[in-house]
Amino acid sequence: MPKSRIRKKADYTPPPAKQATNIKLTSRAWVAPVMLAMFLIGLAWIVVFYVTDGSLPIDSLGNWNIVVGFGFIAAGFGVSTQWK
Repeated sequence: MPKSRIRKKADYTPPPAKQATNIKLTSRAWVAPVMLAMFLIGLAWIVVFYVTDGSLPIDSLGNWNIVVGFGFIAAGFGVSTQWK
């Protein structure tokens, strides 16, 4: 029986190197301090409103001061979405 021919495989050549693209990474160091500041301002606003029986922080807003305090807290949550 005749012997089969041995096929030589081509040497492996790696694909050409891809150039690394410069990915611009922005610093998000400001997010945590701003988020915590918003939370604390909102909490302080509500606490001051309750402790002073509604005369502070802004007397003319009345019970809307609670909404302002929760607005600061909601803004803190909004800022937290930027955290990576």
